[in-house]
Amino acid sequence: MRNYIQPGNTITVSAPDDIEGGEIVAMGDLIGVAAGDAETGADLDLVLVGVFDLAKVSTDAITIGQAVYVAGGVVTTDDDSGANPFLGHAVTAALNPSASVHVRLKG
Repeated sequence: MRNYIQPGNTITVSAPDDIEGGEIVAMGDLIGVAAGDAETGADLDLVLVGVFDLAKVSTDAITIGQAVYVAGGVVTTDDDSGANPFLGHAVTAALNPSASVHVRLKG
């Protein structure tokens, strides 16, 4: 197969901003977690699959299996009428208040 590039679990993109490893990075509908730090415009390895412990809106109560979205770099249950991109599904419950939740990325 001559047109195969890579598995696509992690891709390299140009960092849209200064990014710290572990941050959620949304570039349109392409959403992943930064594998490391990168300055604006530098190469950034973006992980697109897997389960991550991610910061969330502290007042959101999240149940296992619930669809979650990203807004302002954090996990939320609010899709804001489609304005917040779909991130994945919670694989742990998170109470109100709490700081993070485990999320399986949509991949």
